[in-house]
Amino acid sequence: MSAIKTYENHLDEYQPRWFAIYTAYKREKLVLKMLQAKGIHAYLPLQKVVRRYVRKVKKLEIPLINCYLFVKITKAEYIRVLETEQVLKFIRFSNNLLSIPEEEIQLMKRIIGEALDYCIEPATFVEGEEVEVIGGALTGLEGKLISIKGNHSLLIELTNIGYQFRMDIPPSLLRRKKGFLHKAKTG
Repeated sequence: MSAIKTYENHLDEYQPRWFAIYTAYKREKLVLKMLQAKGIHAYLPLQKVVRRYVRKVKKLEIPLINCYLFVKITKAEYIRVLETEQVLKFIRFSNNLLSIPEEEIQLMKRIIGEALDYCIEPATFVEGEEVEVIGGALTGLEGKLISIKGNHSLLIELTNIGYQFRMDIPPSLLRRKKGFLHKAKTG
């Protein structure tokens, strides 16, 4: 009995929580439809990409994270998710089934919804600085400036999923976090 309890430690009988599931390769959209047909709340983060071929240009929506899908379930729905075709397993950490905080799912939704396509201006930021987004749908998001190569890259880490998101953010939408001192480079 105790082995089952640690195996499903974040599943709750009444409060639905988010969990990541692993699907068969290129079956994320199919699994999403099957889960929704069962009445299970599921989310598949999709990114828009443009593929250029010799004779045509295609606009596609592909999964942000290959083979990953997110479900918001209670303990009673756990088996129904696993019984769904093309669902291979729940993502676990140290053999424990851990829930993903609602804030991280909302952050992914904000990232997907933000289309950043700006002209980049010269900057006064330094690599490694802690920065905060002050404009757009990602306002209030904090991160670390990774590189300055004509663009500013803001690294966003979703700890419970185990992935990092790297985004190009225009300097006009960034500011240094309070308390972070600017250190001039000495050469």
